[in-house]
Amino acid sequence: MLHVFLFFSFVLFCCCELQVLFRFNTMKKAFGSPQTPSISTLSRRPKITRPLRKQLATPIQNGDRFIANRSSIDFDWARYVVNKSNIIGNKASMEEYVREQAASLMMDSSKMSRIMSFSRKPSARGLQSIYSEAPSVDTRARTSRSQSRCIPQHAERTLDAPDLIDDNHLNLLDWSDSNILSIALGNAVYLWDANRSTSSELLTVDNDVGPISSVNWAPDGKHIAIGLTNCTVQIWDSTSNRQLRSLKGHQGRVGSLSWNDNILATGGRDSSIIIHDVRIRNSNVKTYRGHEQEVCGLKWSLSGQQLASGGSDNLLHIWDKSMSSSNVRNQYLHRIDEHFDAVTALAWCPFQHNLLASGGGLADQSIKFWNSLTGACLNTIDTNSSVCALLWNKHERELLSSHGYSENQLTLWKYPSMTKIAELTGHTSRVLHLAQSPDGYTVASVGADETLRFWQVFGTPGSPESTKTKEPEESSRM
Repeated sequence: MLHVFLFFSFVLFCCCELQVLFRFNTMKKAFGSPQTPSISTLSRRPKITRPLRKQLATPIQNGDRFIANRSSIDFDWARYVVNKSNIIGNKASMEEYVREQAASLMMDSSKMSRIMSFSRKPSARGLQSIYSEAPSVDTRARTSRSQSRCIPQHAERTLDAPDLIDDNHLNLLDWSDSNILSIALGNAVYLWDANRSTSSELLTVDNDVGPISSVNWAPDGKHIAIGLTNCTVQIWDSTSNRQLRSLKGHQGRVGSLSWNDNILATGGRDSSIIIHDVRIRNSNVKTYRGHEQEVCGLKWSLSGQQLASGGSDNLLHIWDKSMSSSNVRNQYLHRIDEHFDAVTALAWCPFQHNLLASGGGLADQSIKFWNSLTGACLNTIDTNSSVCALLWNKHERELLSSHGYSENQLTLWKYPSMTKIAELTGHTSRVLHLAQSPDGYTVASVGADETLRFWQVFGTPGSPESTKTKEPEESSRM
């Protein structure tokens, strides 16, 4: 009986075990058995069915904060990367690590150096074909103007000029085409040879004839006209130091002179302008009348067809050589009365025909630009100081002006914007006269402080680039 009971108990136990085993196998087939990840499994990232950004950015529903969903994070891959980065210790492992990083970013590590670089150097052949033609004149001019230069702030040379008359209605300084500078000091005229840096005396007049009121070189650079206080003009040969002839006609001192080939225009205190032809015995061929006071400025245009005159009556006249006649009282082309003081500074533009610059005295303090054909004022610049003299740069579009109280400076302007490029100081009194060297680079200025100064303001010969600043030399007496 006991044996039968044990037998049935054993059978029941086996049936229960079989039932449990059957259920275990069923669940194993449905869910699979958990396995430990191998190295081969970890070497490749599991394929993600949707973008990782969206998985990580899935917030908990009905929550009041944004909480990342970690259920989609591959912790096995992260653990593998961390463990492998800790054991990098040699060059080979570092290179492998970089390659794997590049692979994870879907980049080719061999092409990472191409970031921000050309695939190959651009061919210069195409550029050469585009710019193979010679640059135009305008392009060369713009290139030349774009090159900046250093303007010396000190005079290159300083000479004493004693007995200089402090009167800006006179014209006592001029530079010849043969590179000889002439200056009138009292009753004498001195010549300074710039080639040899030597000075000599040309002439000295008596007190009843002098003092000298104006000097102006002829275009040949050999003959010089000298205006005197006794109403006459003398023509001298500078090479032989002898007087050739004397011109008369004025009733007052001759304070302004201007040559036009063999034609000499003279302006006097009698408010008249006389045109002389020095080739004939009776040289007085024309007389211009239009000013009411002394003629203190005369300049022929570069073409020789027009003559500009400024007077102490604040008037500016433009005379045309072809239309003037001695039988008509008012032969001028234009009569301009827009200045408010004596017009002593006149300068014709070397690069733009029919452009004239004029400057007024202390009560005017302006530089004005005129179209000599129409008489229209193109521009006006207030300088805040009397304008004593004007000079154009022959190589750049620049204008140099000399001034009086209160700075007694030379100002370099950029044309046509008329912005200040530089201001040169050194004179202690007003700068009365300016003269330009034949090459157009050096400017001589003489002031009421009785000093003659040389400035390298327009550059240096043979060097379009910047010039070095030079210290002032020790003064010497002329």
